[in-house]
Amino acid sequence: MEKQLIAKLKIAFDTIVHITDDGKEYWTARELQAVLGYVKWDKFKKVIDKAKTSCQTTGAVDTEHFLQVGKMVSIGSGAEREIEDFLLTRYACYLIAMNGDSAKNEIAFAQGYFAVQTRKQELIEERLQLIHRLQLRDQLKDAEKRLSQSIYERGVDDPGFGRIRSKGDQALFGGYTTQDMKSKYGIKSGALADKLPSVTIAAKSLATEMTNLNIEQKDLFGEPPITEEHIQNNSSVRKMLIQRGIEPENLPPEE
Repeated sequence: MEKQLIAKLKIAFDTIVHITDDGKEYWTARELQAVLGYVKWDKFKKVIDKAKTSCQTTGAVDTEHFLQVGKMVSIGSGAEREIEDFLLTRYACYLIAMNGDSAKNEIAFAQGYFAVQTRKQELIEERLQLIHRLQLRDQLKDAEKRLSQSIYERGVDDPGFGRIRSKGDQALFGGYTTQDMKSKYGIKSGALADKLPSVTIAAKSLATEMTNLNIEQKDLFGEPPITEEHIQNNSSVRKMLIQRGIEPENLPPEE
């Protein structure tokens, strides 16, 4: 997410925070609905209900975080009617954000904004980067899981899948093997992707998705042709990165 957009969203979110006389923060659901980009209350109310369920699951008392209140609104000609609203704690807002559609910029921002105990933009940016990286990590896991399942049906066993993935890494990292990169990043246990930068995780995911697609389209069978396909896809992705001045094997690790 661009810094300019983050700054714009931060201003919007900062304007809707309320402070009680004893210094406690709270938000209203109707105002939160607007900054999160939800047009219809009914749709947003469903997200609130999911968030309340999540709250109960953690053992917290949902009414301590989601206080139902009424709000008077004008309906014209001087008349008013009461509509449903909620007073929300920071934790309630965080749960609402986590149950929303993170593909929306406003929701993704809110997940970071309400996760930190301060509204400093630098911390929000760090949190957003972490959320984005974890989302990419999940996408890579999903792509590799589908690759493993696909090639198993095409005559490749688990050790074969490991060899194919290792050859792909070697092509992506300019000759460095998976173990070489683990040593470089100081990984004694765990997966290489646990410390890969976001751009490298995205690159591995793209190459794996290309392999998944071409296995089906080319009807590949057996370890040798699938290995060659995966090598070519990782080499193509590496070439694109190099053209943009990015050497994946030389990027610093991320936690």
